Amino acid sequence: MGRDYGPERPQGERLDNPGPAAGTSCAVPLFRRHDGDLVRGEPAMRRVMPYVMRTRNESVVFHDSVYRMPAALEWMKAYNRTHDRRATLFHLFTYACGQALHARPQLNRFVSGGRLYQRRGVQVAFLVKRELSDDGVGTTVKLEILREEPFAEFVARIHAAIEAARGPDRAVDRESALVMRLPGPAVRGLVAVARLLDAWNLYPRFMTANDPMYGSLFLANLGSAGISDAYHHLYEYGTVSIFGTMSALRRMPFVEGDRVVASEGLAIRWTFDERISDAFYAARSLQIVKRIVEHPTHHLGAPEGQPVFAPGARADEAGPSS
Repeated sequence: MGRDYGPERPQGERLDNPGPAAGTSCAVPLFRRHDGDLVRGEPAMRRVMPYVMRTRNESVVFHDSVYRMPAALEWMKAYNRTHDRRATLFHLFTYACGQALHARPQLNRFVSGGRLYQRRGVQVAFLVKRELSDDGVGTTVKLEILREEPFAEFVARIHAAIEAARGPDRAVDRESALVMRLPGPAVRGLVAVARLLDAWNLYPRFMTANDPMYGSLFLANLGSAGISDAYHHLYEYGTVSIFGTMSALRRMPFVEGDRVVASEGLAIRWTFDERISDAFYAARSLQIVKRIVEHPTHHLGAPEGQPVFAPGARADEAGPSS
C-alpha cells in the first residue's frame, strides 16, 4: 500500500530540508501505483492545474542556470589523481541532481491521470552513444540514485551502466526492435493502450522498471557532442517531469563586485512541468545543485578521500557561491 503525503510545513527551514511533501486532494484512484504515492493537501489552484493544463508540454517552464567552474575543475583533477575510476563533470552534475532530488522531494513528482504523485526513489536517465559518429547508435541508461551514496561508488556504478549499454543489444533494445516490426497502426494502438493503463495505474512494473521515460529526471550531455545552449522538450509518455541539458565548458563573463571577469563556466538548460511544484521551491532546490557543482569541497568533502553529500553536515552551510 502506498502513502498519502500531507500538507507542507511553514517555510524557513534549512535549504536541504525536504519537509513533508504537499500534494493534490482530488478523487482517490481505484488502484495504487507501484512507482509513486498519491499526494494530498495542495491548494485548489494547484489541484486544478492537471485539468486546465492536461499535458506536460502545455505546462512547460524553461530555466537557465550558469555555474562558475574553476573550483570544480581543480576538485575534479585532484579526485582523478587519487581514484581509479575517472570522473567527469557530467558525473558530478548527475550526482548533484540526484542528491538534490532526495533532499527536496517536491521536485521528484509526476502527474498521471490528472493526479499528483510522489515518486518512490530517485532515477536518472541519459543517452549513451555506442560510437561517436554520425552513424553511431544511441541507447538510454536508467540509473537509481541512492541517498548520500559516496561519490566514488556512484562513479563506479555509472561507468558500469554505460559499459553495459555499449555492449551487445540489451533486452530493452530487442523488445523495441520487435515492437517496431509491427505495422504502424498496431504500434500506435499498443502505445495508446500503455497510456490508458498508466493513467489507471495498471501499467505493470516490469514494463516501467527499465524504461527511461519512467524516472525522476532525464539529462543530456550535449556538450560532449559540441552542442550548447539547447533546451529539450518533455515527453508525454512516461513520468519524467524534468529535463536538463548540459552545455560544453567555455569561458563566460561573471560579475565580481563592480567588475566583470572571464572564467570557465557551464550552462544548464532546464525544462520543468510546473504542475509538480511552485517556482520558489524549485529555485531553492536548484541552488543545491549549483552549490555542489561549483564548490564540491564544501558540500562533498576533500577529493582525495571519500567525498559524499551529507546534508546534515554541509548542505546548510552557505559556503562560497557565485
